Amino acid sequence: MPTPPRRSPAARPPQRRPRPPVRPKKPRWAMRAATTLSVVVLASAGIGHAVVTSLDADIARVDPFKDMKNRPRAGHGMNVLLVGTDGRDRITEQERHKYHLGGAPCHCTDTIMIVHISEDRERASVVSLPRDSYAETPPHTDQTTGARHNPHPIKLNAAYAEGGPNLTVQTVESMTHVKIDHYLEVDFTSFMKTVDVLGGVKICTAEPLKDSYTGLDLPAGAHTLMGGQALQYVRSRHVDGASDLGRMKRQQRFLAALIDQATSSGVLLNPLKFRDVTRAVLGSVRADKGFGTDELLDLGRAMRTFSPSSSEFTTVPIGQMGYVVKGIGSTLKWDEPKSAKLFEALRDDKPLTVHRAPRANAVKVDVAPQQIRVQVENGTAAAGLGKRVDAALAAIGFRTTHLPVSAADHAVRRTVVTYDPRWDRSAKSLAAALPGSELRAVKGQGPLLKVIAGSDFKQVVRVRAADVPQGGFGVVTGDEVGCS
Repeated sequence: MPTPPRRSPAARPPQRRPRPPVRPKKPRWAMRAATTLSVVVLASAGIGHAVVTSLDADIARVDPFKDMKNRPRAGHGMNVLLVGTDGRDRITEQERHKYHLGGAPCHCTDTIMIVHISEDRERASVVSLPRDSYAETPPHTDQTTGARHNPHPIKLNAAYAEGGPNLTVQTVESMTHVKIDHYLEVDFTSFMKTVDVLGGVKICTAEPLKDSYTGLDLPAGAHTLMGGQALQYVRSRHVDGASDLGRMKRQQRFLAALIDQATSSGVLLNPLKFRDVTRAVLGSVRADKGFGTDELLDLGRAMRTFSPSSSEFTTVPIGQMGYVVKGIGSTLKWDEPKSAKLFEALRDDKPLTVHRAPRANAVKVDVAPQQIRVQVENGTAAAGLGKRVDAALAAIGFRTTHLPVSAADHAVRRTVVTYDPRWDRSAKSLAAALPGSELRAVKGQGPLLKVIAGSDFKQVVRVRAADVPQGGFGVVTGDEVGCS
C-alpha cells in the first residue's frame, strides 16, 4: 500500500517558536469559598482542550490526601472541599484601606464548604461548615514540627493552621463520614478579579446592609457588585446578630448569583471571555493532583445546562450555639441526628430539597413569618375582628398567640404594628403582610410584636422570606435566593 505523500515545507504554515507562557505571581492560597465554585463552573465548559490544559498547567498543586487511611466509603457523585483562607497579604495597600482589610493575615481557613456534584451532573448541593464548629482532630503528625498528636478538640478552622489541607480533609471526613474526592482553595485577589471580569454580580437585599468592620454599605434593593464590593459583601459578619451564620447565608446567596451570571452571560461558551476569566484565577488556585484537565472537561460537558435552580444550599444543622470548650472558647456544636441525615443524603447522592411550586403573589420579606411572634388586638367596636386577623396571620405562618384581645382604644382607624426597635426587621416583615399598616416603635416592648387592627383592615397578604428554608436542613435553591 503506497505511503500518503507528505506536505512540502512550503505547503505548511510557517512555524514560530512558541513563547513561554507568562504566569502571574502565585499568591499564597486563600479566599472565600464563594469563588471556589466559580473555578469549577468557569473552568468547566466544553470550550477546548488547549484552554483548559493551560489552566491545569498553572494550578498550584497540593496533596491533601497524603498517607490517609481508614477513609469513608466512596459515595455516588463527586465531593469537592472548597476552602478559603485569609489572603490579605496579597492585597495592595490601597485595597486594604478601601475595603477595610487591615490587620495581620491568619494561617487558617476563613470559609469551608462541601460541594457535591451529583453523578448525573444535574445538581450541585453546597453545604457550609461554620468555621467555629466544635471539632475533634483525628490522630495526626504535625506537618511543621513532626510531632505526633493524639485526637483533641479544636475549632474546625484551626485544623488548617495545625496540619494544613491534609488535616483539614481528615477532620472534615471524620466529622461528616463523607469521602472528599477533590480539594480546592482560592484567594481574595482572584475573587475580586473574577467578579470584575464577569462584569459584576447582581445581588438583591430586602433590608439595608451596613457593616463598619468591612465598610459594606448597601441600601435595600438590587445592586451589581464589582470585585471589591463583592468581597465586602461575602466577608461581612456584623450586619445583624446572626454573625457567621448570617454571613454564610450571604455567601450562598452570592454563589447562586455568581452561577447565574456565569451561565447566563455566555462566559462558558465564549472562548475569549472564558480565557479572560481563567487568566483572572490562574496562579491563584491550589488543588489536589487528581483534579485536572479531564475532570474539568467532563464536568463542563455535563454542566452545559447548569442553572441556579440546579443548585441547593444549606448550612450544617446547629444543635447548640455558644458551646464553651476549655482552652478553645465558644464553639458551635452540630445537631448530630440532623447532621447525620444531611451527610447521608450527600453520600447517597440524594437531593436535599423537596421541590414545590412557589405560592403565587407572596411578597418577599427579610424575616420568615415562622420566626415572628405576634399578639393581635382589636382596635375597633366590630366584634370578632381580632379573631379574624389572628387567624389570617397564623394561616400564613406567623406565630400568633391565638388569644386576641381588645385594645384600649376602640376607635383605631389605621392598623398599627408596634415593635421594639431591636426587632425592626421582623416588624417590617409583619407590616408587609398588613398593607397600609403603620409601624410604631416602642422601646422595651421585647420580641413579641403587636398588631392593633383598625377599621381600615381589609386582608392579610401572603409573605415569604427571601431565603425559603426547606426540609430538616434549611435548604434553599439558587433560584430562590437570587433576584426575582
